[in-house]
This record gives sequence, C-alpha cells and structure tokens, in this order.
Amino acid sequence: MRIVILNPNTTAAFTDRLAALGRRVAASNTTVAARSPGSGVPSVECHADEAVAAAALLPVIAEEEQRGTDGYVIACFGDTGLDAAREVASGPVVGMTEAALYAAAMLAPVFSIVTLPPRTIVHAARAVRNAGLSHRCARIRAIDVHVDDCVAPDAALLAAMIAESRAAIREDAAEAIILGCAGLAELVAPMTQALGLPVVDGVTVALKMAEGLVAAGLRTSKACSYK
Repeated sequence: MRIVILNPNTTAAFTDRLAALGRRVAASNTTVAARSPGSGVPSVECHADEAVAAAALLPVIAEEEQRGTDGYVIACFGDTGLDAAREVASGPVVGMTEAALYAAAMLAPVFSIVTLPPRTIVHAARAVRNAGLSHRCARIRAIDVHVDDCVAPDAALLAAMIAESRAAIREDAAEAIILGCAGLAELVAPMTQALGLPVVDGVTVALKMAEGLVAAGLRTSKACSYK
C-alpha cells in the first residue's frame, strides 16, 4: 500500500524528516511518501496560516489520487484541512492530533498536551472537542517556541518540553503526554525516559492507524458529509 504524509507547510526540511520518520515505523509492504504544497506558509501557527495551508493541500491530494494512493496522514497539530482532505480523498485520512488523542486515551485515564507556540492552544482545543475527549484531556499547555524551531530539535527545546511535561504530571495529574507538533517525534525516547510515562507522537500513531484502516478495507464514508 502507499501512504502519503501531508505536511501542510512549505518547509522542505520538515517534509523530509516526516518521510524518514514514516519509513522507520511503516510495515515492510508499505510505501511511505511525504508531500507539501508548492506554495503556502512556512509554518502553521494561526488561523490565517491554517486557511492558506488547508487550501494548498487539496491540489496535492488530487495528484496523489491520480497515483492511486491508499491513505493519508495530516502532519500538523490541529489537523489542518482534515475535513476538506476527507472530502477529496478516496482512501482514509488520519489527522495526527486525533490519532494522538485516541492513542493517549487507550494508554492513560488522563493526559495533557504540550504544544507550541501558545497561540496554537485554540487549535489543539478544537481537535480535543471534535474527538469528544475533553473529559480525558486534563490541560493543554504550551511552550513559547515557534514551529520553525522544531525543524532540528535541540537540547534547549528538549529541556523546555520536559519541564512543561513535569508540570503537567505535578499539576494536572497527567499520566501520559501528547507532543503538540509534527516536528517533535525525536523527543519521544528521551522524554519517555525522563518522565517515566507514555509520550505520544501523533505522526507515527496516525501512520499506523492509516495502515490499519487500509488493510482492513475501510474508507471514509461518502454517504453525506464527505460526499
């Protein structure tokens, strides 16, 4: 099967890292590619960015449909353009945020999100509401770092994420942490070791969910809303 990871921003380094990440976790019979729009925004950090990025993804999906792509992952926290993508794609489309939320709910009774920057908290909150998991998400936290700074996560970013996660454990009684950016997957192992509880990266989980849906022969319903 072919799964395409859709990066809604135009930063090529992000897209390349997503492709490498997907290939590390995909099954041996899965071909993973990562695509980003030819024009748009370098990072998605506000409502205007979301609107531009969502529209820019649709031609990319149309191209992939011509190639017979089986499934897609939206690799942007807040699931930029998810509903529109589900309308135009024939195969399943999984948002990294919804995937992370459902996974965390299977692993812990209560979890917190650590995202970035603070102005994107509203986007994460929307995804939590849409998933029906507001009663399981103790709090959405954020560190004051821009998405562009996640292209190559460094020791300072790791330290900030660990510090905010420890606050979530202490103050929110969180028993799992969701990483709120597609560029943070490299922090899963060191954060898990430091915190001693599940740390969830939505991109890897979304990829495995997309694989599973395709393998099970399941597609997005086109009965009405996504017709």
